[in-house]
Amino acid sequence: MKIIIPMAGRGTRLRPHTLTVPKPLIQVAGKPMVHRIVEDIVKVCNTKVDEIAFIIGADFGAEIEKQLLDIAQKLGAKGVIQYQHEKLGTAHAILCAKETLKGNVVVAFADTLFKADFKLNPDNEGIIWVQEVENPSAFGVVKLNEKGEITAFIEKPKEFVSNSAIIGIYYFKDGEYLRNELQYLLDNDIKDKVGEFQLTEALENMRAKGTKFVTNSVTEWLDCGNKEATVYTNQRYLSFIQNEKLVSDSAKIVNSVIIPPVFIGDNVQITDSVVGPFVSVGNDSTIENSIVKNTIIQERSHIKESNIKDSMIGNQAHYYGHAQNLNIGDYSQIQG
Repeated sequence: MKIIIPMAGRGTRLRPHTLTVPKPLIQVAGKPMVHRIVEDIVKVCNTKVDEIAFIIGADFGAEIEKQLLDIAQKLGAKGVIQYQHEKLGTAHAILCAKETLKGNVVVAFADTLFKADFKLNPDNEGIIWVQEVENPSAFGVVKLNEKGEITAFIEKPKEFVSNSAIIGIYYFKDGEYLRNELQYLLDNDIKDKVGEFQLTEALENMRAKGTKFVTNSVTEWLDCGNKEATVYTNQRYLSFIQNEKLVSDSAKIVNSVIIPPVFIGDNVQITDSVVGPFVSVGNDSTIENSIVKNTIIQERSHIKESNIKDSMIGNQAHYYGHAQNLNIGDYSQIQG
């Protein structure tokens, strides 16, 4: 099994955090979201993953590339870095990893976190991961026949045809076949209304040629599109990863109350504070004389004499203040 992760976008809706770090490397419950995604896909695949290809922007830099290769290694797979030099749509992005499009392949866009109870059946020709939604007109959806096979892919339907929304994760039994269909779009300049090459066009072509696509439904589809959504996703992950070790042995907690679930990273120092529930504190951060609830604090940051909740604090940020709902990017310093 191989996994392809298109992640060349910067995630502008999550600024200021994505000004210095690509969105998929923002931490959720103590791990970069892209790590969470591939980790959860590996569990669902229930088989050996040999290779993980990350499709990134050429300007991401060597440090970020190393982080991604380390994530693949931790999951027992070979990591591959490919570049998308122009943002020309989902089909174009996937094709940037054409060397990985062989055999069984899962394609997952890097902002698609999820919870799932199923195990993937690799004998299916194609599987589209979906979740039922209340407002299908805001999503791409699939229409099914009585056998549970997909009969149409519809982008943001104006009239109701289905409430099974495509979440952005796909399985293909034959990666080479997908590669050829994607290449066909580029070779024949088949674009959508905004001038991009789209995966859904290739899926519809494959379906019309006889490929039988089915669906697997996730129990939760978690968004990290903006600060509020990311804080909520952190909350949900902390709720259902209780089997993970959430508090590092190197953390120093002095005269403080920890209200679980809380993630506390390596070398964190918490003094005279109340932390939790639903708080993630990144490595080497410090909290003093504060109350922190439902908040993500990235690495090497310092919170002092503060009362914060529903917040995101970036890397190497310093906040000394009072009660606030905060969205502070990397390297910021704020004194109340």
